[in-house]
Amino acid sequence: MSMPLATACILLSLGALAACTPQPAASPSTPTPATTANPPGAATAIPARFTPPAEAEIPAGPLGEAIRAGRAIFTDTPGHARAYVGNGLSCSNCHLDAGRRADSAPLWGAWGMYPQYRKKNGHVNSFGERLQGCFEYSMNGKAPPLDGPVIVALEAYAWWMAQGAPVGVKLPGAGYPKGGEPPQPPDYARGAAIYATSCALCHGADGQGQQVAGRNVFPPLWGPQSFNWGAGMHQLDNAAAFIQANMPFSRGGTLSAQDAWDVAMFMDAHERPQDPRYAGNVDETRRHFHDTPMSLYGIEINGHVLGEPGHGR
Repeated sequence: MSMPLATACILLSLGALAACTPQPAASPSTPTPATTANPPGAATAIPARFTPPAEAEIPAGPLGEAIRAGRAIFTDTPGHARAYVGNGLSCSNCHLDAGRRADSAPLWGAWGMYPQYRKKNGHVNSFGERLQGCFEYSMNGKAPPLDGPVIVALEAYAWWMAQGAPVGVKLPGAGYPKGGEPPQPPDYARGAAIYATSCALCHGADGQGQQVAGRNVFPPLWGPQSFNWGAGMHQLDNAAAFIQANMPFSRGGTLSAQDAWDVAMFMDAHERPQDPRYAGNVDETRRHFHDTPMSLYGIEINGHVLGEPGHGR
């Protein structure tokens, strides 16, 4: 599917955005997951803002050791799960403050929402399977075994983080705060200008981030060491929501919705590793897995069809 940048932007009109905006989360009395700790039909009080336990509260003993191991994997994934990581990213690059920060898909907001059907792989996923997907897509690696030490430790850390949170309820601050549509369709050129003034200082003019002692201090946003074309952050609505709430780092909320969508457009219009579901044809891969104006995969930007092999990713 090849089209010029102008046409791609037209596809991202407000009408198209509205058509693919996720529906509001289910009400507390009708939880989305298959299981819930609440009696059938009983309403659940949603806390104004959930506060996860402090790291100092991790218990002693074998359970505490597993929780600490999960935290270590989460904050330095290449250092503690190298066999399953294909780039230099860690979970905490997108889930900030070791998975604690609201509006950056915190662990405490995800744990209680599984099992859950996911269109991405066409079946009901356990929380462990959701974690496996992060390794396959965001970290461009391979899935650790569900019963292996990596997934078990991450599950233990997420379970501990979510202690006291209601099950089956989307908590305030969970996920990324979507809903702010831009006044105009996202624009590559405007996004490039915003990136230069608000993002390049940390992530580099070339988008390759910054490292200290071999570890990412600021992660790459495109290129061979970034997330691949199957990761959720390649979708414009996810990227824009994360950017507006959390970026520039320590100054989240300072960009307008338009700025966030524009810079998301610029970031996601660059090449990155191939979608693991690719089977030899970009058009077919787009039709099966990227048939949404939120994805630029298979779209021509500046004379190049994104996702086509052989372009130096």
